[in-house]
Amino acid sequence: MADQVGTDIQSGAQPDDGALPSTQGERDNVTAAGPRPGYYEPFHGRPVSWVAVGLIMVGFLIGGLALVFHTIWWLFWGSLALVVIGGLIALSTNIFEDWY
Repeated sequence: MADQVGTDIQSGAQPDDGALPSTQGERDNVTAAGPRPGYYEPFHGRPVSWVAVGLIMVGFLIGGLALVFHTIWWLFWGSLALVVIGGLIALSTNIFEDWY
């Protein structure tokens, strides 16, 4: 866990001043040289990514319920199609690039 900040008892290392995000607001996180080291701007993904993930989650939920009630096989296959559509939307919008 190299990213943790604190005093190392064995070597006596001190924490880096710029590694902790400030709790006083966004203006304290930017210096004259740019953003402080170790601080990342919060990013929660694009709306299209949330739609794709939502479709996948709803498909899994409905598909699981359809498996519990054995007589609703058409609902299971429909929910599987919903999961596949959500996965295709996720891949086509490059969802894996929605991180820092």
